[in-house]
Amino acid sequence: MSDAATQPQPPTVDPLIYQLVRQVTYLPLLLSGSHLEIHGREHIPPAGSPLILASNHRTALDPFVLARGVPPESGRFVQFMAKSELFVPGIGEILRRGGTFPVDRDGQDVGSVRTALRILKANGTLGIFPEGTRSGGQMHGGVVLLALKGRAPVVPGGIWHSGARWVLRLGPPISPSRGSKALLAELESEILRLSQPDFGQLWE
Repeated sequence: MSDAATQPQPPTVDPLIYQLVRQVTYLPLLLSGSHLEIHGREHIPPAGSPLILASNHRTALDPFVLARGVPPESGRFVQFMAKSELFVPGIGEILRRGGTFPVDRDGQDVGSVRTALRILKANGTLGIFPEGTRSGGQMHGGVVLLALKGRAPVVPGGIWHSGARWVLRLGPPISPSRGSKALLAELESEILRLSQPDFGQLWE
């Protein structure tokens, strides 16, 4: 048996479950009369290379909003880390089949980092919220570690909403070819810029 066959494999994505979850989780916005504007989809490259999507995090809907920013025709499926408490019977199975994997937020979860790197090594798309929790605050450096070790560019995103208007803006990919401090500083600056409301401008 080859070494590749004995190595742990990245979590797979069931396309039908992924698309079902993608549609169902959009219902709360539609039923509330809200609408979502997505700008910058052209920054998402086609499948076939590793990619990280990194955004600010304010609401429980943010992962699903960020996933909707990926054009279906790109062939990419966004795989997220999610707190281990969500992986209860029933819901946990749906999350896993959609490509999501658990992370223990109470400590340094080396296993989840290795899983994330396996996704990138398999040319997958990893969704990350560098602030860690919805409370916001200082950006964590884990996204930089994954970008450098996974040799994956990072597409920054900014999410904000006011009333019925939700906006997702995606920026140009940031190359992992620079140092960790420079990469983190640029990513933090871009996420802050993209997440600022601008009611005076119509974003195309």
